[in-house]
Amino acid sequence: MYQMSQTKNEIVGIYAVWYREFKVFLREKSRIVSSVINPILWLFIFGAGLGSSINISGLNYQAFIFPGILAQVVLFSSVFYGVYIVWDRKIDFLKEVLVAPISRTSIFIGKVLGGATDAMIQIIILLIFGWIFGLVGLIPGLHITLFTGIGALFVLFFTTVSLTSVGLILGSQMESPEGFQLISSFLLFPIFFLSGALFPLNNLPVWLGSLTKLDPMTYTVDAARHIILGTSQYGLGLDLIVIIAFMLVMIWLGTYAFEKMKL
Repeated sequence: MYQMSQTKNEIVGIYAVWYREFKVFLREKSRIVSSVINPILWLFIFGAGLGSSINISGLNYQAFIFPGILAQVVLFSSVFYGVYIVWDRKIDFLKEVLVAPISRTSIFIGKVLGGATDAMIQIIILLIFGWIFGLVGLIPGLHITLFTGIGALFVLFFTTVSLTSVGLILGSQMESPEGFQLISSFLLFPIFFLSGALFPLNNLPVWLGSLTKLDPMTYTVDAARHIILGTSQYGLGLDLIVIIAFMLVMIWLGTYAFEKMKL
């Protein structure tokens, strides 16, 4: 009976942490708007500008980078989510959470699910916009269906869990938002630019090709591109193996970091 009661407490605790993070996200209207507007600006300004002189295997350049833009949203939203740990520590909210009768692992899982939910809402909105843009011909060659949209969400969810864990790991080690922003920015931009989000991965110089293979986001972009556009560099099977393995490692490291976190 005790074990069943404790398990119930852990589940309720995970839900409570998730619900709090979800409510915070919904209250920040400007965050929701900017998280959608910025990727669309990337898609149309950068995509149209560079796409006017580039054609990739018969694909419209804006259609080609659309999966990469989805990955960009996941990357930046998920990792920057870790700054909330820093703020929670500064206002002493984290102390109140940690004295609750649930394990730090459950708190971490609730935080991860909260961050993943935020990112998934943004991705769903962008997929709807992508479907509309393809339907009316604003982005030729982009044909998003219910099946491909769900498939993309499936892949991006795994990556969101991984990267939210990365953000929480960083946040658990940082003492100021400024330090978090500095470290995360130093980490994020190389990961994004090496992922192949903005350029094809074939015919790269050897040194650059080697770096892209070490970037876990490369496989997320490749998987999303395979599902949405039907083109892939490594194959969906290998992409999923790397994505899931990366997620499991980051969850393990994140729970360990939370257990050792000092207030």
